[in-house]
Amino acid sequence: MSVNEQTGRVVPFPTRVSPDVAYEDTASIIAVLQDQLALARECKMRSVAVVSVSADGEAIGTQWSCKGADITGLIGKLTVLTHDMMAVRK
Repeated sequence: MSVNEQTGRVVPFPTRVSPDVAYEDTASIIAVLQDQLALARECKMRSVAVVSVSADGEAIGTQWSCKGADITGLIGKLTVLTHDMMAVRK
């Protein structure tokens, strides 16, 4: 139960929500991202590059964050990785 701050009335919580099915692929993605976030919080990383592929495999995106001197190398690696992923998809 919760108290509505505007009215002061007690409001019951909704019925229990059924748990989401934990998909192995989704859990793996989340674990990798959490590992990277931990490294970033500890200032143990200076660059990160990400290639994202949509669930249907049709859309591929790249993102990066880095020091200026790293950008050329990261873009090159992302380009190669993206092309490799697109080749496997075909």
